[in-house]
Amino acid sequence: MTGHFTLRAATPADIPALSRLATESFVAKFGQLYRAEDLATFLAENLTEPAIAAELANPDRRYCLAERDGRLLAYCKIGIACGFPQHARGNTVMELKQLYAATDATGMGIGGALMDWAMAEFSARGADEVQLSVYAHNPGAQRFYQRYGFGKVADITFRVGDHIDPEFLFAKLL
Repeated sequence: MTGHFTLRAATPADIPALSRLATESFVAKFGQLYRAEDLATFLAENLTEPAIAAELANPDRRYCLAERDGRLLAYCKIGIACGFPQHARGNTVMELKQLYAATDATGMGIGGALMDWAMAEFSARGADEVQLSVYAHNPGAQRFYQRYGFGKVADITFRVGDHIDPEFLFAKLL
């Protein structure tokens, strides 16, 4: 796929498409790593329509969608509150929580456009540090975030059901 896309804020009408895209992209990238029951638990707790509806209603969350011709291609979710306070170096720390793209929507510049949106949002809200969690065995994502000036500040973990993944906490001082 190539071509133009637009960015816009998410609305409650986007919840089904967000749930579908998040589930499909997570399973495509990481599904093979987990036992079926652990994956099912994670998806149910985090990526179902009710879970996304709760996140969208949370005043500490902001979503930006990338779409073309009415199709959701990718989205970014940020947190206005600090996700990892024990590792905070700044006074007003915010978090890049998710950046998910459809498997056929990579290489179009969407990730960069969503990162630019997120960084502008953080700046507008007075953040002096941004944190994000990235899978320890996902060098492509790590390189992507390093291009934006993020670097590893801690080893952390990420739970998928009963499975504990090694993660890196990346951060950037603004």
